[in-house]
This record gives sequence, C-alpha cells and structure tokens, in this order.
Amino acid sequence: MAWWNNFVDWFYSEDGQRVLTSVVIPFLAIVVAGVIGALIGRAATKRIVAQRDHETRAAAVSALISAGQNAARWHSQTPAAREHAERLANDADVLVRLLPISGASYAADWASHQLADMRTNSVSFSYQADQTLSEYRERLVLWLHKPSKGRKLFAADLERWRYEAQAADPLIVEQQKWAEDQFTAVTHEPVVHADEVPLPVETAVFETPVIETAAVETAPEAPAEGADAGIPADPYAAPVAPVFPPAESTAEPKLGA
Repeated sequence: MAWWNNFVDWFYSEDGQRVLTSVVIPFLAIVVAGVIGALIGRAATKRIVAQRDHETRAAAVSALISAGQNAARWHSQTPAAREHAERLANDADVLVRLLPISGASYAADWASHQLADMRTNSVSFSYQADQTLSEYRERLVLWLHKPSKGRKLFAADLERWRYEAQAADPLIVEQQKWAEDQFTAVTHEPVVHADEVPLPVETAVFETPVIETAAVETAPEAPAEGADAGIPADPYAAPVAPVFPPAESTAEPKLGA
C-alpha cells in the first residue's frame, strides 16, 4: 500500500495538480469531443442517406403510380399516348428494380401484374380499373413507408397469383357469347374458337429428279470367230482387230524374154 500512498501524495501535490490541469483534463476533453463529434456526424450522415433514399424511393413510387393512372385509362388514349405511357412504365420498372431496398424486385413484379390487369379491365369497364388503381396506389405508398411489411404483402400476392386458378369472369363470358351470337346472326356461320381450328400441317414435297441420258448409238459387234452362238461374248475382253482376206492379183504373169 506504500505505492498508493505515494501516488495520493503526489496527486494532491503542486506537481500533480499541474499535470492534471495541463495534460489529463485537456486529453479527456479532446477524446470526449471527438467521440461526440463522430456520433453527431454519423447521425447526420445517416439522416442524409435516409432522406436521399426516401426521395429516390418516392420518385420511383410516383413513376409507378403515374404509369398506373395511364393504365387505368388505357382504352381512351391514342396510339401515340399508349406508346409513351408504355415507355414510362418500363422506365419506372427499371428504376424500382435498381433501388437498394428490400423487396424492390417484388414491388416491380407486383406492379407489372397490376398494370396489365388495369389495362385489361379498362377496355371493358373503368370501375374495376379505378378500384385496382386505388389498391395499387395504397400498396405502393405502404411499401414506401414500411418496406418490410410491403415486401411481405407483395410476396404473398405474387405467390397467390402464381398458384391460383384464374376463373373466367361471368360478365366477360356473357359479352363474348353476345358477340358470337351477333356474328352468327349476321354471317349465318358458327364461330370457330382458337382451340377448334386445326393447325395446318406443312408437308414437304420431294420431287425425284429425272436424269435424262442421251441415247448413244453403238454399232453392233460382230461375234468372235469360233465362238458359239449361244455363248455371249465377254464384254471386258480386249477388242479384236478385223481380219481381211488377202487381195487377189488380177494382173497376168509376164513371160520371160
């Protein structure tokens, strides 16, 4: 315990107080100030990053909602407006998929399905498209504020759409039946559905090429001498030169002088 008594005596001495006030206290103040400054800077950086993240996500959600509004009124737009809306929807889809947020791909897939559904419903009646647009907007806003909860809802809907048997809408079936009756009344012909039309079978016609050979006139070969009439001549035998009899001299012999 002698060393502890010596330290206490030195600490309360003039030299100890001078070291405490000139070295220890400034060092501790600098360390504490550095830690506090680091915490403040970290909090400010996180706030800026979160604000930037929120702005980027809000811009992507706004683009998707704008694409949904165009899809809900798809039937009343001109072809040029539809092409422009389709391009904006594709840009919004890419923008959402590039977000570094949990569930960005689920949100993009869910939005693509809903946009296609709204475009289909806008052709028949606008009430269903408006109702889908309202749900579409609320779900995207929920994902904007609560990414984890929105991701779970998107995943559940995608799983349900993937394995759910899509039943035909009775109203659409009645409209199709009425259109078929009108067609039959005008043309007096039954409506042929796509699954009843036989597919054309393409058969390849192969034509056998006709090779025309020129007739070659050959002189009849004379049978070889000594060969039997019933034995055919060898076609691979060497040709035999014809033998002609010696010519008889018609000149009279001269008498010697």
